[in-house]
Amino acid sequence: MRRAWGLGRGAWGAALLVGLLAAGWLLLRGPERPEVAAGLSVVETLGGADTVGYARADSVRAFSFPVDHGPHPDFRNEWWYFTGTLTATEGGRRFGFQLTFFRSAVAPATPSLDSEWATRQVWMAHFTLTDEAAGAFHAFDEFARGAVGLAGARAEPFRVWLRGWEAAAVGSEGGAETAAAADPAGAFPMRLLAGRGGVGIALVVDTIDGLVLQGDRGLDPKGPEPGNASYYYSYPRLSARGTVRVAGESIPVAGEAWLDREWSTSALGAGVDGWDWFSLRLDDGSELMVYVLRRDDGTVDRYSNGVLLHPDGGRVGLGPDDFRIDVTRRWTSPTSGATYPVGWVLTVRPDSPDGRPLRLELTPWLDAQELDVAFRYWEGAVDAVGTGPDGRAVRGAGYVELTGYDDGADAAAGPSPRGAD
Repeated sequence: MRRAWGLGRGAWGAALLVGLLAAGWLLLRGPERPEVAAGLSVVETLGGADTVGYARADSVRAFSFPVDHGPHPDFRNEWWYFTGTLTATEGGRRFGFQLTFFRSAVAPATPSLDSEWATRQVWMAHFTLTDEAAGAFHAFDEFARGAVGLAGARAEPFRVWLRGWEAAAVGSEGGAETAAAADPAGAFPMRLLAGRGGVGIALVVDTIDGLVLQGDRGLDPKGPEPGNASYYYSYPRLSARGTVRVAGESIPVAGEAWLDREWSTSALGAGVDGWDWFSLRLDDGSELMVYVLRRDDGTVDRYSNGVLLHPDGGRVGLGPDDFRIDVTRRWTSPTSGATYPVGWVLTVRPDSPDGRPLRLELTPWLDAQELDVAFRYWEGAVDAVGTGPDGRAVRGAGYVELTGYDDGADAAAGPSPRGAD
């Protein structure tokens, strides 16, 4: 979803609105931080939020950079979603991270009030760190209104931030001219900063494979209704280098990351229980993303999809009949009681009659990668081992996101999500 893989990492934006209002956080009050209870349901909040007055993703558009790296405030939801896998430059210790910034508009127009606190934008950010060797998973969230510099985004020089967490073009502190010299598109190389309580990251990420427009030239449908779609692009393979801070140590690391960018004014369709999202970088140079939208009757929604990117630049769009996901193992969270799949076999049909399927066995670095923050879901680092379309052994790593499994026993115990039969 995050993503987003067109499905609804934007879901978090709508869920954010509900969570903040449930916490009694009125936009024009003082700067106190809200106390938001954990366990708010993303899926339940997506069934009918008002879209009147917002821009809609209803047709293919031309993307423009660096402008589209920045905010799109006329749409209700937007996010900048980073995931990555890192290895210590000495000793080989592995870390996974997620850093996500979510913007949500709570009204189509800014209130006409003479106050520096007046805004219609609210922000949420999630940061997680998986420490494989220590068997530890750290998860944090932050909230702020988009006023008085607490949170926001800009295109030139690129920066998105929430309090002390940020993703920003290297050199952006020196102004637009410095950032433009670093990257004509206004985003890369980019620094990522986040942390709390002695756990944090300070990384620089840069492009390897470049930008990919998802869906139909960047328009990614979520359902059959007009405008129920998002504008969506990704950088599926970024280099990453910097430091991880954990347990009093500052550890030099290097690895790879993935960025999803999406904005929309849409909600999941009726009857969708949640989603399972997979993003993988393989050692043959290919990348794979698929997501399954799970319906409450146990079937797969027809808007589930994905993409396989070949090392030579070839691209294969995947519909729900083109891939299959079989769950091999499950884990029950001692915190929430939710039961999540934590082992999978992912099979992608060959893109030619005489080809071979891509078959991958996926294993999480840790079972316990559940975020117990304002919104509870599972998102964590995984390894992939299998056979590529050429019949050769292939390995890789990436991230899996699972939502909707804490909404009751039916969701937790439902059938394995499946793509192609």
